Amino acid sequence: MQLVLNFGLLVIGFIALIKGADWFVDGSAGVARNLRVSGLIIGLTIVAMGTSAPELAVSTTAAIKGSNEIALSNVVGSNIFNLMVVLGVCACIHKVPVGKEIIKRDLPLSIIMMAFTLAATCFGAIFSGDFLRKELPVSSDGFLHKPFGDMVRKAGMVERWISAVLLVVFAAYIIYLIYDAKKNPSEDEDAGKLSPLKCALLIIVGLVLIIAGGQAVVKSSQFIARSFGMTETLIGLTVVALGTSLPELVTSIVAARKGETELAVGNVVGSNIFNNLLILGVSSFIHPIAVNRASLFDMIILILMSIFVLVLVGKNKELRRWGGISMLLIYALYMVFAIIR
Repeated sequence: MQLVLNFGLLVIGFIALIKGADWFVDGSAGVARNLRVSGLIIGLTIVAMGTSAPELAVSTTAAIKGSNEIALSNVVGSNIFNLMVVLGVCACIHKVPVGKEIIKRDLPLSIIMMAFTLAATCFGAIFSGDFLRKELPVSSDGFLHKPFGDMVRKAGMVERWISAVLLVVFAAYIIYLIYDAKKNPSEDEDAGKLSPLKCALLIIVGLVLIIAGGQAVVKSSQFIARSFGMTETLIGLTVVALGTSLPELVTSIVAARKGETELAVGNVVGSNIFNNLLILGVSSFIHPIAVNRASLFDMIILILMSIFVLVLVGKNKELRRWGGISMLLIYALYMVFAIIR
């Protein structure tokens, strides 16, 4: 009986996600037209903040409880999923034009700040001697993990000074986006099509449905997965990882189908910047985050994937279907490796 109820909850969750994303995109696009700013700016700010709300809530709550060791993995994992899967799926649905702002400003910022976090964490680990400690690679279940067991050893901390830098850069970035939006207003014939009140209602109701639908999908999927004998590790790497990124995935897909490609790209890149600067910054400022070698390795993978996407879109200023397919294949290989290790 419980299995049937969870299947029903899964269906209801997906319906809420799709309808919520539909309203959220319409409201966000309406705001862009009313304010005469580009869909890219709205995607980088309002939409990115909205779809990153679940990660922010989870990471902040964990930090307050002093148990935010998974915060970095959550940020890196979500960013990899957003970049390779969300953007890849959008490219498979509709050719995605990528503006010069994304290529010259936003993607490089994302890469630079993740590289900074990696370098600062590694420096701290080497300086403190964490890399040299011979800790046994024992997991919570008491067993050694082979062949990549040494990756669970502590490799350093994301200290408060690192989080302070991330938060200062985030504040400067938002201020610059506001300045840029005022300096370069968008000319749109459809300006004023939706009233500000209707835009606000669409955004709020849509966001509530997205978050609630995402939670329903995750909870029901976890129960169903356990019923079929999936391990907690596999559930975490698949069901939970997908669930925390469902808002970005559904919102960007709906935006791409509606032809709001700027909003879709802005949502992905903006969410990654929010995750790296705001979410990681806030959670590590509340409570420094312990980092293991696996997380450092994943940060390197994220940087390499980001560079790959930057090179992919740099020449033609667009992401085509073959590019999206290659991104999905790379992500699939990464998931295989993540499960094996």
